[in-house]
Amino acid sequence: MSTTDTSGKRGFKKAMKGLDMTLFTVCAVLVVDQLAASAAIGVQSIFWWIFTMILFFIPYGLITAELGTTYPEQGGIYAWVRRAFGRRWGARTSWLYWVNVALWMPSVYVLFAGMWAQLFYPEMSLWTQIAIGVVLTWITIGINVIALDVGKWIPNIGAFFKVSIMLVIGVGGFYYASQHGVANDFSIGNMLPTWGASLAFLPVIVYNFLGFELMSGAAEEMKNPARDIPKAIIISGIIIAAFYLLGTVGILIALPLGEVGLIEGLIDTLRKLFGTSGVAGAFVFALGLMALYTFFANMVTWTIGANRSAAEAADAGELPSILGRMHPTHKTPVGAALLTGLISTLVIVLYGFMAADVEDLFWTLFAFSSVVFLLPYLLMFGAFLRLRKVDAERTRPYRVPGGRGFIISLTGICILFILQAIIFFIFTPGEMDWVYAGSIIVGLVVTLVVGEFLIRRAAHLHQAEYKDSDSPGLAGQHSH
Repeated sequence: MSTTDTSGKRGFKKAMKGLDMTLFTVCAVLVVDQLAASAAIGVQSIFWWIFTMILFFIPYGLITAELGTTYPEQGGIYAWVRRAFGRRWGARTSWLYWVNVALWMPSVYVLFAGMWAQLFYPEMSLWTQIAIGVVLTWITIGINVIALDVGKWIPNIGAFFKVSIMLVIGVGGFYYASQHGVANDFSIGNMLPTWGASLAFLPVIVYNFLGFELMSGAAEEMKNPARDIPKAIIISGIIIAAFYLLGTVGILIALPLGEVGLIEGLIDTLRKLFGTSGVAGAFVFALGLMALYTFFANMVTWTIGANRSAAEAADAGELPSILGRMHPTHKTPVGAALLTGLISTLVIVLYGFMAADVEDLFWTLFAFSSVVFLLPYLLMFGAFLRLRKVDAERTRPYRVPGGRGFIISLTGICILFILQAIIFFIFTPGEMDWVYAGSIIVGLVVTLVVGEFLIRRAAHLHQAEYKDSDSPGLAGQHSH
C-alpha cells in the first residue's frame, strides 16, 4: 500500500508551494460568478450560508485534508475512489469530474459575455456572446498546455481579484446602508428558511463550497503535500467562508431581491453602491474587468485539476488513451485539454439554438453541468469511509478526529447535502417545469451512457494490461 514517489521518473516538476496551493484553492472555490445566484435566495441566504458552512463545508474540508495527505497521488479524487472501489469506479469518477468542466465552461463564459455586453455593448446579440465564449474556451485550453509553474499564476492573480471584489462589495454595501438604508428586510424572521421556488438556488451554495480536492489533482507537482494540504485548506476555507458571506450581504444591502439578476446582479450592485459617472464609474468599470478575469481564472483552475485526473485514468488504461497524451516538454495533459475545448465548443453552440435568452442559457447550462459535477462527490465521501476501514493501518499525516460512529455521521451529512443539491438542481421546490427538468435528466443520462461506453471500450483495449484487476478495494491497485 505504500505510495511510490514516481514524480522524477514521470517528469513532473514540483511547482506548487504552500502559498500557490492556498491561492489555487481560493480561486477554485471562491466563485464571483455565482454570487448573484446565491443572493437570489434572499435574506434567508445568510442562514443557508452559515448552516451549510457548519454542517457541510467544515466536514468536507477535514475529509479532503485526510485524503489528500494520506494519498498524495496525481489525479486526486480519481486516485482515492480507485483505491477504495477499484478501477471501474475510479474511471467513472474521473469521467464525470472531467466532463463536467467541459459542460460547465460554456455557462461561465456565457456569463462572461453577458457581463462584457453590460459593460461595453448592451445590445450585443446572443450569438456574438456565444462567439466570445468559444474564443475564451480556446484561450483557456492554451493556458492548460503550458507548464504549471507558468500557468499557476492565472489562478494566483484570480484569487487576489476575487477577494478584492468580495471585500469591495461587502464594505461598500455597509457604507451604502449607512447613507441610504438597506434594500431588503434583514430581520431575524426574514432570515429564517422557507420552502418555495427560492430554494432552487440553495444548491448553488453547496456548489460554491466545493473544490478543496482540486489541488490534489496535481499532487505529484506539489513541494510538500503532507504539510501544505491541511494548511492550504484551513487558510483558504476561512477566507472563502468569510468573503462569500460578506459579498452576499453586500448585494442584498444594495439591491432589492426582485432586482438581483443572475447575469447583471454583480455589475448592478457595483453601480448602485458607487454610481456610474466620473471616478465612481471608472472604479466600477475596473472592478467589472477584474470580475471578468476571475471567470477566466476560475476555468483555468478547474481545467488544470480535472484534466490531470482524466489523464491519470487514461494513463492507467481506464479512459480513452487520447485523454492521457502529455505535452513532451511541459508534461501537461494536452489530450484532455483539447477534448475539453471541443466538448465545450459543441455544447455552447448547441445550447445557443435552444436558449430563449442569455440568462436562460446560463442557468440551464449551469444546472446541467452542476448535477454531473456533484455525482463524483458521492463516491469521494464513500471512498473516505471505505479507506478508513480497509486501509486502517496506513499512516495519516492528517486524520479527521473522532470515533467510527462520528466519522460515519459526518460523512453521511456530507452525502445528504450533495443529494439535496442534485435534487433541487433538477426539481424546483414549489413548482414543476418538466421541460427544464427533462432536459437536465436527458443530458445526464447521455453523459453517463457515453462515459460507460468509453470506459468499457478502454477496458477492452487494455484487457491484457489489467486483467482481473477490476475487483473493489486494494487488490486492483498498481503503481504507475
